[in-house]
Amino acid sequence: MSTSSRAESPTRPTLPRTYSRWASLVVLCAGTLMTILDGNVVTVAMPAIQSDLGFGGPGLAWVVNAYLIPFGGLLLLVGRLGDLVGRKRMFVAGLAVFTAASVLCGVATSQGVLIAARAVQGAGGAMTAAVVLGMLVALFPEPREQARAIAVFSAVGAAGGALGTFLGGALTQALNWHWIFLINLPIGVVALLAAVRVLAPEQGAGLGRGADYPGAALVTGALMLTVYVIVGAGDRGLTATLLLAALALALFVAFAVRQARTARPLLRLRLFGSRLLSGANVVQVLMIATMYGFQFIGALYLQRVLGYDELTTGTAFLPAPIAIGVLMLGLSARTIGRFGAYRVLLAGLVLVIAGMALLSRAPVDGSYVTDVLPSLLLLAVGFAAAMPALTGLAMSGARAEDAGLASGLFNTTQVVGGSLGLAVLSTLAASRTDGLLDRGAELIPATAEGYRLAFRVAAVIATGALTLAAVTLRQRTERAQG
Repeated sequence: MSTSSRAESPTRPTLPRTYSRWASLVVLCAGTLMTILDGNVVTVAMPAIQSDLGFGGPGLAWVVNAYLIPFGGLLLLVGRLGDLVGRKRMFVAGLAVFTAASVLCGVATSQGVLIAARAVQGAGGAMTAAVVLGMLVALFPEPREQARAIAVFSAVGAAGGALGTFLGGALTQALNWHWIFLINLPIGVVALLAAVRVLAPEQGAGLGRGADYPGAALVTGALMLTVYVIVGAGDRGLTATLLLAALALALFVAFAVRQARTARPLLRLRLFGSRLLSGANVVQVLMIATMYGFQFIGALYLQRVLGYDELTTGTAFLPAPIAIGVLMLGLSARTIGRFGAYRVLLAGLVLVIAGMALLSRAPVDGSYVTDVLPSLLLLAVGFAAAMPALTGLAMSGARAEDAGLASGLFNTTQVVGGSLGLAVLSTLAASRTDGLLDRGAELIPATAEGYRLAFRVAAVIATGALTLAAVTLRQRTERAQG
């Protein structure tokens, strides 16, 4: 009987003691917290990094993009590898890679070293993030305990957003920007040792089952080239830009062709036959592009226009992620249950648009209380409403046997949206500012106008998300509920 069980469920951990599951949850949350912190901690330190290493305006975005693109591009591949070699092994290896890369980031003294180390960080982050939810589901198969575990995991994610922005400002001001990366060394070592000791061993399906490595190379290359085209569009001619864009499109097409023909695809194309799943993923790209662009440009506005230091900037951002965490845990499930995911999603996107529209009038002599805080709160409430609703809609559009793959796809489009939004908005802001400076404008007013343009474009992107959600998701949602 036990032999048969092991054969049918080769990847489920054996847990001899109940308390070890909750200890495992703590370890998984600690590893995840480190990657979430790293995604936010860099934002406030950007001006210091730019000043120290001499980054240009569009080039500065690569400090973030170099992390996000490998992270998003590798999620599907390393998730599959986790199934093959064992998810504990993948999680532990990811922690080791992420921690080592953090040290390289912390000691970097040139743009190239920092960007390369950030890319390795992104790969390590993908290795941990791709397997965590699968491990949680295996650890807590009973529905009520599973709900509690996922609630704790979600709360850690929200706390990571709040702590990342604050710690980035505190460490940069008290020490220097290098410590926003070096702080990961003690955290990573403790989490790594705990993971080895606490997480139960798993038996993967075996590498003989195969993974689509060429497909992973194609989609990762396509994503990286796409962002490169967007970030550097203002620094090259139209012909070169169009040629690079055509090459990126060709890589995406080659990836799609391979997925249709290979025996073990990285991404089953039948998933896109669900209009609900496809629509929700596109809506997410637009919504996350708006939110991530706001976080990056908003931090620069506070520092370069209003003159805030790093610690004050980090503190100024605290209300948004705290509100998101509280609302997600306390109200989102009940609100969706009462009004439906579709209506809650649309209401949340309306609030996001309103928040970005308010920011688009941010003046040179603005006040935090009147010109920034109202937008922060609108964006926080809107995102807290929209994100869980959108996640539910996306997952409801997948077959049961495709749930894991649909989850990986949703995580991937989230990262892609953040990276592309950051690239587009930072490039537009820099180009607008440079154009005004060339015409004799003063630095701070020109900088403020560049950021206002970015906020206006972000509001347009969010409007596109709302329109697409209203048109694409309504019919399918009603059928699902009918």
